[in-house]
Amino acid sequence: MADTIQALVPDIGGYDNVPVIEILVNVGDTVSLDQGLVTLESDKATMEVPSSAAGVVKAILVKVGDSVSEGSAIAEIELAAGETAAAPAPAAAPAPAASAPAAETGERVEPATGTPAQAAAPQTPHDNAAPSAGAPSTPPVAFDADAVDPSKVPYASPAIRLFARELGVDLSQVKGSERNGRISKQDVQQFVKGILSNAAGSGATAGGVTGGGELNLLPWPKVDFAKFGEIESKPLSRIQKISGANLARNWVMIPHVTQHEDADITELEALRQSLNKEYEKQGVKFTMLAFLIKACANLLRKYPTFNSSLDGENLILKKYVHIGFAADTPNGLVVPVIRDVDKKSVSQIAVEMSELAKKARDGKLGPADMTGGCFSISSLGGIGGTKFTPIVNAPEVAILGVSRSDMKPVWNGKEFVPRLILPLSLSYDHRVIDGAAAARFAADLSKLLGDMRRALV
Repeated sequence: MADTIQALVPDIGGYDNVPVIEILVNVGDTVSLDQGLVTLESDKATMEVPSSAAGVVKAILVKVGDSVSEGSAIAEIELAAGETAAAPAPAAAPAPAASAPAAETGERVEPATGTPAQAAAPQTPHDNAAPSAGAPSTPPVAFDADAVDPSKVPYASPAIRLFARELGVDLSQVKGSERNGRISKQDVQQFVKGILSNAAGSGATAGGVTGGGELNLLPWPKVDFAKFGEIESKPLSRIQKISGANLARNWVMIPHVTQHEDADITELEALRQSLNKEYEKQGVKFTMLAFLIKACANLLRKYPTFNSSLDGENLILKKYVHIGFAADTPNGLVVPVIRDVDKKSVSQIAVEMSELAKKARDGKLGPADMTGGCFSISSLGGIGGTKFTPIVNAPEVAILGVSRSDMKPVWNGKEFVPRLILPLSLSYDHRVIDGAAAARFAADLSKLLGDMRRALV
């Protein structure tokens, strides 16, 4: 008789109680090694639980709506002849996350292909670090004696507590819809929608939202579009739903400013093409985005405020440099993160970026691949455009937008000569970064791309 094994949830980046949103197989189905069995969706990513062996599904141990964690049994699989269960993959260090920036990927500057894991170790704020003078911080949640009474502390994860704090929501007023009254992100969002709806209708102060007063927004217009012609209703993808909520929050809560700059990449493009010919047999393909990532890593060391995050009244200065790049996939926008970029060569960055891009296209990015970013780059160069305003990827404080490079006439003191010019758009959180610092960062990035030898200085 063939052996039967249980398919277990692998390392999912440290998340607990992640809901099952889709069952991908039925009892009796024949599955292959690594074939998806169920789909899970956290507040940061959608992921499939793969089969650890090839065989026949004998039982499905979960249903849609169940919550699972690492090690939870998903299904029983009768092994195919000669098959053995695959060893579990080593655990990856989980970490804090960032939401997707508002841009698709591409380059002209090669098309950029390919959402966040900050190191799980706690970060220590710099002794002298503080937000910019007069800069408003995240509104705190009201605190009283009930906050230390275990029977009255709201049941919510640290991520949900942070989300609520950023929105100024008192969790003690939110009713949890999950098991045992656990508060979910959707509960917080519904609470805020209810407060805003009441405030817009009555002009009353939003009682559960603190620190700034109500928005007094008009109700969203309800229109019967079918009255005007033929329509088609198409549901948003899961990634669009998740990133859309994050983007709306980031745009409303972060005071954005965008600094534009041009970089002369004529010599850098010649170097890139030369390296591609040299490394062609080794399978390494250098894209302009790989050079951009390396250049930004150099400047994040020089300008530590750009490598920080706001945490209430403190500014967290990070001693590591992890950079995310926006990737447009068939299922929506994702942001894979390359870690310790400052310690890697451009060739190493190019190889890792290619691997992450493939995982993104195949829908195999895990939470650990999309968390921990310090700074993001969104390249539209392969599509077109001259400049744009990317949305800051909270909890980061800056993001670089890259448009299409074009050959332009540049005066060299004697004559106009053709030079390849790359437009850069640096959006930043004005609570943390002032205009002068942003202008210096953008100007230094332009100089560095014009002559990468400056990175050695």
